[in-house]
Amino acid sequence: MAANPDTVHWRGVHHLALVTADMDATVRFWHGVLDARLVTTLHVPNQFRHYFFEVGTGNTIAFFEFTGQELDSFAKPAGVPYAKASQFDHLSLHLPDEDALLRMRERLKAHGCEVTDVIDHGFLRSIYFSDPNGIALEASWWTIDPTGRPVDYADERLFADPDPVPAVRELRETGTLARTVATRLVDGIIEDLRRDGIEIERR
Repeated sequence: MAANPDTVHWRGVHHLALVTADMDATVRFWHGVLDARLVTTLHVPNQFRHYFFEVGTGNTIAFFEFTGQELDSFAKPAGVPYAKASQFDHLSLHLPDEDALLRMRERLKAHGCEVTDVIDHGFLRSIYFSDPNGIALEASWWTIDPTGRPVDYADERLFADPDPVPAVRELRETGTLARTVATRLVDGIIEDLRRDGIEIERR
């Protein structure tokens, strides 16, 4: 059972923080090609730059460029397993409809960017491409929008896993979770904070 029964009112993704080795190329792609406006920049001398690109009201994609830090970067397509990308696969940006998806595809092609044909996933339709950092990107629109309305866990158009994990079975059968999971801070983060004079009480 959840620790707090109050409903959380999400407003999209505030920002997803990614890493680039070339902020200039990143600005040229995200602002210039994708038309995701650069809306704010931070710079801590001799440490990092941090730039934010708007992808919707209140929603941004942010990039760090670390000073003097070599990156072991890689590029991978969306949905393909890769050991170096065990916690991140791809980012999908939300578009309103098919026309917007087709226009984005043409825009990418006009800027010399490789892009897939439109892929029909049933409840969403998508195109796939990459940014200059090798980050796998997707642009999608909901053909059946599951957000902003009551959830029907019996709707097989949206819940198509014939053998779902136990948590989904609980939601389908009772509308709630029997238990949640606890997490711990990563030791490296705690050590970094300690060096800055910040003590975290671990429970």
